[in-house]
Amino acid sequence: MNKTAIVYWSGTGNTLAMAKAIAKGMHDKGAEVDLLEVSATSAAAMKDYPKIAFGCPSMGDEVLEESDYEPFFTAVEGSLGGKKVALFGSYGWGDGQWMRDWYARTKATGASLMDEGFIQNEAPDEAACEAYGRQFADY
Repeated sequence: MNKTAIVYWSGTGNTLAMAKAIAKGMHDKGAEVDLLEVSATSAAAMKDYPKIAFGCPSMGDEVLEESDYEPFFTAVEGSLGGKKVALFGSYGWGDGQWMRDWYARTKATGASLMDEGFIQNEAPDEAACEAYGRQFADY
């Protein structure tokens, strides 16, 4: 399988909008993408994807969503070594610490991270998200 998985969780719809726009940008570059809500997939399913974009907003005290996303990511992080990975999400407060923490955690797995993560404050900029998708398609 040579598809990319985009796995997201969204509370207000902002991270979902980001995920859809990133997928559109990737499709524009000819990439095959599976857009997956975190509760509709599993860590085991991620083994078949060489590229994964993970999307989760900042929650609470700048952490990943704790009921669905954190357990999923904890289960998958041991298998990320050598995979191409992108991180994205939205936030409404704080300074992006959750993304810096998530980046460091993901880097420690041996994953090949495209960058230090892509964040959008509140409602996302669709054009910027599509550009991020095109960049990940070429990564």
